[in-house]
Amino acid sequence: MKPTVARTVHYVSHGTPVREDGTQAFPSVCRAAIVTEVGGPVVTVSLAVLNPTGLFFQTGCIQDEVEHAGGTWHWPEREATNEC
Repeated sequence: MKPTVARTVHYVSHGTPVREDGTQAFPSVCRAAIVTEVGGPVVTVSLAVLNPTGLFFQTGCIQDEVEHAGGTWHWPEREATNEC
């Protein structure tokens, strides 16, 4: 599917750096996001990310349907799950 303005997607947060003991203060998680712009020869999107504590705006975000790396977006899963 091609992303279009106003579509709802998942944005994957970066999380905080991993500590020496392997833990993170804040792990990478999926957040609801709305596409605000589509552009570029390589399809990138700008997003309004909906966090529990407020809005975050991300530009130049690439799609990652496989690894769900931090700073990327993907289509929401179609099954009931709490994980990305």
